Amino acid sequence: MSKNVVAYVLLSVKTGYEYEVLDKIDDIKEVKEASITFGEWDILVKIEVENLGKLDSIVIKIRKIKGVERTSTLIAA
Repeated sequence: MSKNVVAYVLLSVKTGYEYEVLDKIDDIKEVKEASITFGEWDILVKIEVENLGKLDSIVIKIRKIKGVERTSTLIAA
């Protein structure tokens, strides 16, 4: 039995793009949760995928969303 990869992606976005970016992230089926946050990071995203290759493709897709400036990915152990 293989275990899914769970990761949290922290996003910094351009001011005023928070809700637009959140709407686009919510359309990605592997995204289990996404919330706007206050502090250094603007959005927190929980992703669940079958393997690291799939995680990489989802993170790249998120980075290409207009307004996303920076990301940091944390993979759960």
